Amino acid sequence: MDNVTTQPIRLLIVDDHTMFREGLVRMLEREEDLKIVGQCASSAEALAALDEAQTDVVLLDVDLGPERALDFLSAAKKRGFQGRVLIVTAGISDQEAVHLVQAGVAGILHKQKSTEVLCDTIRQVAAGEVCLEKAYLAPLFKSVDRSQEARPARLTDRDRAVLRFTLQGLSNREIAERMTLSEAAVKASLRQVFGKLNVRTRAQAVKVALEQYRDQL
Repeated sequence: MDNVTTQPIRLLIVDDHTMFREGLVRMLEREEDLKIVGQCASSAEALAALDEAQTDVVLLDVDLGPERALDFLSAAKKRGFQGRVLIVTAGISDQEAVHLVQAGVAGILHKQKSTEVLCDTIRQVAAGEVCLEKAYLAPLFKSVDRSQEARPARLTDRDRAVLRFTLQGLSNREIAERMTLSEAAVKASLRQVFGKLNVRTRAQAVKVALEQYRDQL
């Protein structure tokens, strides 16, 4: 009988929390069928790493400081990355989970799970399966249920204020000054508004706001 050599699954770890990332690398290195080809703290580092080493599965955190997982996914796709992406997160909103699935991730797993579960999920994803936390299945099915009439999300006073300033073309810093908020608070508010409008960029937010929320602004 011929000997069959199985190539290890090549992993790129992307997480801006150094302690978690390095601990995860040490744990995964114990698995004979898993090989770490790089570890990064930002989307830019990860994109550079993809150019340098062949990668089968990217383990990707959602919050990368000033960037989000969706930023990396979009850039990686433009570069022609054909591997799989497994989101490893402490938790995300239902809407962001739907956006990530729509962007092509192969799985979403919570960091609270054991290393054994993570390793099994990596192997399943590498084999072409899709693995999602059950909590995200309902909103995902709802998002593709064409029988449900789309209803505009309810905006808070802050949502409307941030959206109005965005329509005026103000930067995050300028919006923060107008609203007496920190830039971080403005970014968080924008993420919330983007989630409610089901968009990913300012341009998309402006378009949806003018089409569906003009009377609220």
